[in-house]
Amino acid sequence: MGRGWGRMRWEFEEEETSRGGGVLRKGWTGLKKKKNGKDSVKVECGGKKKKIKVSSFGDLIKRGSMENNSRSKFKKICVFCGSNPGHRKVFSDAAIDLGNELVSRKIDLVYGGGSVGLMGLISQRVQEGGCHVLGVIPKALVPIEISGESVGDVKIVSDMHERKAEMASQADAFIALPGGYGTMEETLEMITWAQLGIHKKPVGLLNVEGYYNSLLALFDNGVEEGFIKPGARDIVLADPSARELLSKMEQYTPSHDHVAPHESWHMEELAYPKEESA
Repeated sequence: MGRGWGRMRWEFEEEETSRGGGVLRKGWTGLKKKKNGKDSVKVECGGKKKKIKVSSFGDLIKRGSMENNSRSKFKKICVFCGSNPGHRKVFSDAAIDLGNELVSRKIDLVYGGGSVGLMGLISQRVQEGGCHVLGVIPKALVPIEISGESVGDVKIVSDMHERKAEMASQADAFIALPGGYGTMEETLEMITWAQLGIHKKPVGLLNVEGYYNSLLALFDNGVEEGFIKPGARDIVLADPSARELLSKMEQYTPSHDHVAPHESWHMEELAYPKEESA
């Protein structure tokens, strides 16, 4: 394929038709295909048209499958983010971009259950892209964070502790978009749980326009002052790009010493099931 195609994750599925062909589709991009003669297929993605030379439509499906032979190690990712959109459009764009990236990797979303702010944007994008969305929200916040119809499945819990425990138990990794106190508190608890050995899952900050620079500098200062061990500092991954952040998280391997052995934690007390051994 021509330059640039390798960065796109295509989804091809066979479908029996009267012509014995198939269907080419790509969730959120609204990919369209046109049969353009016997030897080529013209596709449109994100407003850009490409022409692929193939010997048959079946060959196109085969080539697409080769491009899409690697799936994410994550089935579900928990995203912490604000119930406000922020003052600048760049934050909304980042939420949509992250949603697109989850869809392209076929990763389901676990989030705080709201339909407003950045929570609403990412959940709608992931659902529109065909991936599952699970929102977890305390009963007291339902009238505040859900405006209009809810997105995906919503699980209502009793309090904030149960909310975090449920989100953590459902997800394979955690990402924080820009947000306020709640976003930071949830993210810091997941970092703390990783340090303690409660889970071994990666935690990433989507550092949009340097939003988390000050927080990252605080962590670095904690290392310098002797309050955070260097290995524990590596728990926190950060990048301004959703694609690059997810790539870092895919490659993450815990290198720090847990405060207590992972097996010693009573997960049922946190409503947090034990992880299956690989």
